[in-house]
Amino acid sequence: MLDNMPRGTICIEDIEIGMVRHLRKEVTDRDIELFAEVSTDRNPVHLDEDYAQETIFEGRIAHGMLTAGLVSAVIGEQLPGHGTIYMGQTLKFLAPVRPGDVVTAEVEVTAIDYGKRRVTLDCRCLVKDKPVLKGEAVVLAPTKKFD
Repeated sequence: MLDNMPRGTICIEDIEIGMVRHLRKEVTDRDIELFAEVSTDRNPVHLDEDYAQETIFEGRIAHGMLTAGLVSAVIGEQLPGHGTIYMGQTLKFLAPVRPGDVVTAEVEVTAIDYGKRRVTLDCRCLVKDKPVLKGEAVVLAPTKKFD
């Protein structure tokens, strides 16, 4: 399941404070396994149900950075979109994401420096309207002008 807004690019000249974009995705066992393979993070709390049952989470959870990657997808595909360069990101993990959870990743423009082409975005992920991640990103937005 993947539900998101149109992909593409919003150039710095067209970005406004308060703009919001999101995507919604179900986190699957396959997603977790692929993330473990790509990242080489094979912590058993993500991959071994018996092990995970004995942790504070009482069951398997997705990698926090897999969830954060959904924020990256919104930024890189929607707002600002293609051509965006990450300058920095802060993250706070508030609750676990489990296999089968549907995550809504959302970014909102909170500040714009048109001269430097920098955009500050409030970032959040929710599962059933419950915050599971929050943070802030600063990105270099694409421009219509060619330097």
